[in-house]
Amino acid sequence: MQPTVQGQSLAILAGLVGAPLPASGDPDRVILGGASLETAEPWHLAYLDSARHLEALRETRAAACLVLPRFSDSVPAGTVPLVVGNPHVAYARLLALLHPDLMRSRPVVGAVSDRNGATVHPSAVVAPDVLLGPGAVVGEGVTIGPGTTIGSNAVLGPDVEIGADGSIGAGTTLTRCRIGDRVIIHPGVRIGQDGFGFAVSEAGLVKVAQIGRVEIGHDVEIGANTTVDRGSGRDTVIGDGCKIDNLVQIAHNVRIGRHCVIVAQVGIAGSTVIEDGVAIGGQSAIAGHLVIGRGAQLAAASKVM
Repeated sequence: MQPTVQGQSLAILAGLVGAPLPASGDPDRVILGGASLETAEPWHLAYLDSARHLEALRETRAAACLVLPRFSDSVPAGTVPLVVGNPHVAYARLLALLHPDLMRSRPVVGAVSDRNGATVHPSAVVAPDVLLGPGAVVGEGVTIGPGTTIGSNAVLGPDVEIGADGSIGAGTTLTRCRIGDRVIIHPGVRIGQDGFGFAVSEAGLVKVAQIGRVEIGHDVEIGANTTVDRGSGRDTVIGDGCKIDNLVQIAHNVRIGRHCVIVAQVGIAGSTVIEDGVAIGGQSAIAGHLVIGRGAQLAAASKVM
């Protein structure tokens, strides 16, 4: 099944991002989607924000291209330049309008209020329009807000609260966590399992019960096969607007501020604090009980000990 494409006129798209429409642009021309400069056809929108891709811009067949002012003269005659301050951000906003089905995962099979053979505990509170994929398990005391989708074979509970308009991917497991609104969790994510906590005795390692939870704010996205351990005492926290890539490990008691970006294969050890607006490059390793200050940027493969 092809994703839904929501065609829009050039005038509407330009207006949404505040780009002046040049006289050469037909305001009624319909744009059917986005594409790269190299692959764009005459019904596509593209963007450029770096001089590295100027040659591709000069050869593009796109109907329109979002560009910085200094690149507008390089747009070919058959393409309408849409001049904006931040082409990448403008492109992202317009893609959300043009490709609404690609903004979050939907159940492979399902219709509104169709339980699809999912198992729902009698104590669970599930909004009427929640979509449940085949084989999903909704456990005791789980709460799921309106507009949320739960993928096939996801297992939720106990002590799970999910807000409105979220997307929980196939094969995820969530336990002892509270998740805000508009959160996207990709397939295979594990949230709320035991943190790695053991006491050392003469007889060996003694397991320490992990009694905290995971608190995830609004507008967070968590990539496939990432793990977020629940707190050992205090909660593990991920702040509003964070974007976390695939295969990231977040240990117990970690506190991540708002609007942080964490790239693939990062490992963050227990009780470390990541303040607002931090960016962490791929395969970085961060030791426990540290504080990474607001706005810090860690290059890929950093070792912060």
